[in-house]
Amino acid sequence: MLTKKELEEFEQKLSERKIQIEKNLTGTTLELEEMRDLDLSDEGDHAAASAETIVDSAILVQQRKELNEIELALDKIKKGTYGICEMCEEPIGKARLEVKNFARFCITCREINEKEQN
Repeated sequence: MLTKKELEEFEQKLSERKIQIEKNLTGTTLELEEMRDLDLSDEGDHAAASAETIVDSAILVQQRKELNEIELALDKIKKGTYGICEMCEEPIGKARLEVKNFARFCITCREINEKEQN
């Protein structure tokens, strides 16, 4: 199990990442709105803007997913269930949480879950 100090460190990391993602989402949304308002005169400009919009949209989707995972992890810290696998209910290794602060599964269950997804 994680110590109180370790939990506080993970909560700090998750909170900092949440703030960063919220800033990114706000900035990217504003950029997309500005691009929609641009008067794109030639097809090259339009194609470049469209490609950039597609990439930005994909990034937005990914960042929103990560934000949801972070909020779930922060909620688990409050409830005292952070660091416990959602499948087997065993502790998730600290090393795994260091790499992926919002991990919901231990390594074994993550692999099972990914196989079921495919």
